[in-house]
Amino acid sequence: MRHRVGGRKLQRTSAHRAALFRNMSAALIKHEQITTTVAKAKELRPYVEKLVTLAKKGGLSNRRLAQSRLQDDAQLTKLFDVLAERYADRNGGYTRIIKAGIRASDSSPIAIIEFVDRDVSAKGQDSGPVQTEDDFEEA
Repeated sequence: MRHRVGGRKLQRTSAHRAALFRNMSAALIKHEQITTTVAKAKELRPYVEKLVTLAKKGGLSNRRLAQSRLQDDAQLTKLFDVLAERYADRNGGYTRIIKAGIRASDSSPIAIIEFVDRDVSAKGQDSGPVQTEDDFEEA
């Protein structure tokens, strides 16, 4: 019986699928808009919306749950500090999917998934300063 085993497999193993959603959600939180296939966008939406709901509730246990699902400290901070405040008054529906045509190489349907009321300047922006070897002091 396949009760409560929903979702698309996306031609990947379960570990690969988990890593895919982890990386895509981190990219979506960082840039607030990403382009992907329609199937991946439809599967990513509930994953990200549950993370935003955890961030809105706040607390240490919810932060640790979100950290285990996201595994990116910089994006976790943005999720709890910026996005949780932005969507404090909204009861769900934090993302939207906009269909963007067909990919030329393999004819897959492409979509843009983005946060509602997103910060337009966040797209393509790095989340923080990059440290170089000169920044580290020798002991």
